[in-house]
Amino acid sequence: MTTPIYLDYNATTPIAPEVISVITQCLVEFGNPSSSHAYGRRANELVQLARAQVAQLITATPAEIIFTGCATESNNLAILGMARASVNKKHIITSAIEHPAVMQPCLQLQREGWDLTVLPVDANGLINLEVLASHIRPDTALISIMHSNNEIGTIQPISDIALIARARGVLLHVDAAQSIGKVKVDVKELGVDALTIAGHKFYAPKGVGALYVREGTPINPIMYGAGHERSLRPGTENVIAVAALGEAARLAAARLPEAEPYLKQLRDELLSRLQAGIPGIILNGHPEHRLPNTLNISFPDVSGRALLESAAGQIAASVGSACHSHGDAVSGVLAAIGASADRARGSVRLSVGISTTEDEIKQASQILTNSWKTMVSKHIR
Repeated sequence: MTTPIYLDYNATTPIAPEVISVITQCLVEFGNPSSSHAYGRRANELVQLARAQVAQLITATPAEIIFTGCATESNNLAILGMARASVNKKHIITSAIEHPAVMQPCLQLQREGWDLTVLPVDANGLINLEVLASHIRPDTALISIMHSNNEIGTIQPISDIALIARARGVLLHVDAAQSIGKVKVDVKELGVDALTIAGHKFYAPKGVGALYVREGTPINPIMYGAGHERSLRPGTENVIAVAALGEAARLAAARLPEAEPYLKQLRDELLSRLQAGIPGIILNGHPEHRLPNTLNISFPDVSGRALLESAAGQIAASVGSACHSHGDAVSGVLAAIGASADRARGSVRLSVGISTTEDEIKQASQILTNSWKTMVSKHIR
């Protein structure tokens, strides 16, 4: 059996060889980083090195980096922690295309008595800045908007959103889980108060993430224990995973100048080849302001899920977020951009990575084209 071509890098990435090397080295480091003896100091050095590496990647200071177990935890800490730390405010704003790791904490606050505004997006997945500004109230505590969408790749104008939020005294949290390692993410240029990072989206292992919290930003813990991670994330740090995240951050910073144009080249070639072989294919998401590696397209007259199932032995991809249900229901993101039921049903997300080759792109486009033609000729929907 041949190995399928992997085109699902937005779901997760393989662990980089350099990161595996760091993990292997750290397996013998068993000290508790909070201990004052030699073993503890060595473990703490690894944690602090990783903190500096992650900070450098996003132009933060090491003290502004909090290590967590995943991006979902980071989002919960940011949204619940920042909202509950606000004084005399009970309103939050998010968008209609957020990941469940953002939407669900917002809905939890709503259950606790908060007012929640869910902003619509346009046909490309962008929020309207004027609409956002019009919904800010004197009691608005927090805005949480993703940097880039995990399904269609659309990148939001975060720096413009930050200017609006800052002028009105509102905190801004950004989920950048899909953006890190693919495009430049500079927290100073963006002007955000908190930003979420997911390790397994940029060649680190699963089960580790980070949260940037700008110095001076009010935030309460959502778990309680000892004073680890500025008392915001109690529990002994997972030294192995944290060190791996740091190495992945170092690699991402070094690779980004070459990685971004390379990913875009592969993505655009894949789209061009599919358009040449399949009339009526539709691009979902912004044609320009989207992640360089992400291609969400709707195949005409077929189910995207059925299409991928027919090519499952040769291609590994998905119809959307791996964190959503596996039924054939219409994606909430595609519904939010106004896609018809047929267009949404025919959608497929193809995401490339730094290990993807041009030859794989050629093969994948041919496989998908042939599968589509076979399904259409047999009237398989």
